[in-house]
Amino acid sequence: MVVKVGSSSLTTAEGGLDPARLDALVDALAARLAAGSQVILVSSGAIAAGLAPLGIARRPRDLATQQAAASVGQILLAHAYVESFARYSLQVGQVLLTADDVVRRSHYRNAQRTLSRLLALGAVPVVNENDTVATEEIRFGDNDRLAALVAHLVGADALILLSDVDALYDGDPRLGAARRIDEVAGESDVDGVRAGSTGASGLGTGGMASKLAAARLASAAGVPVLLTSAAQAKAALGAADVGTAFAAGDRRLTSRRFWLGYAADTKGTLTLDDGAVAAVVTRRRSLLAAGITTTTGDFVAGDVLELRNTSGVTVARGITNFDSAELPALLGHSTQDLPLDQRREVVHADDLVPLI
Repeated sequence: MVVKVGSSSLTTAEGGLDPARLDALVDALAARLAAGSQVILVSSGAIAAGLAPLGIARRPRDLATQQAAASVGQILLAHAYVESFARYSLQVGQVLLTADDVVRRSHYRNAQRTLSRLLALGAVPVVNENDTVATEEIRFGDNDRLAALVAHLVGADALILLSDVDALYDGDPRLGAARRIDEVAGESDVDGVRAGSTGASGLGTGGMASKLAAARLASAAGVPVLLTSAAQAKAALGAADVGTAFAAGDRRLTSRRFWLGYAADTKGTLTLDDGAVAAVVTRRRSLLAAGITTTTGDFVAGDVLELRNTSGVTVARGITNFDSAELPALLGHSTQDLPLDQRREVVHADDLVPLI
């Protein structure tokens, strides 16, 4: 299983690691490992851990200071995990990723092999975004999404998201009459949920909105998700009934289709008419030029594009067979009306992943 823990669950409001909280988390993970499970930990906290040693009072907004804090905090965080897991004679392996590592297909496979090998060797992989080198263009933005990507990357049986909130609510539980949601079987169960974007501590970047998005991403790809608080980690990793459970989707995507649908960087968009949307989403057909109304972006054949309906909603992703320079002249034309060298699908069904 993949377990993700947020900054607020490991650090103090003043900045710096909280050894008692970190040890409590490791205690719960070690118990699960002793029961025979393989566990990957996706841990935030590097930037927050580096604030106090550098004399920074609050989480910085500029990227350079965040990177500097991460370079100090990452060492402290890794060392703390090494010492804590050593109490159980467990070895830790640190894996730092940027978005590039799951966007580029070759990097994606490398990350997959590294994590799988660490597990086979009996080590506990501790994954974090590589904040020391990540730029605005390649950041995951939060480790919740990273955890969902890792869960599929390794074929996890479950993803557990730990934060400072014990479950999913339809509003902010600190403000009063918020309804707790125990199970999410489909999108209708989270209709009307208002999720905040940053935790109360101000130390993290995710908040409930990113956790909900990550849970949807993982469950849609066939990985069940449990969302609860770090204080309930022992129960969450055991048999206790805690938090909010998100049911897995009907089928698990292959690594390639998950990469295409959720991890790959997109270079442009194609807007589809209603008939093309039905063909792509409902009948799982290839996308032809006749069903495309507009294009945006600068792309070449082989790039990943978003396919949108006329309302601007992304309904699928796919790999284009045409460059952005040649495609506009083909729009709305049936295949038999095109020149012989252009009589091919814009996006083949094998290179297309519906998202709704």
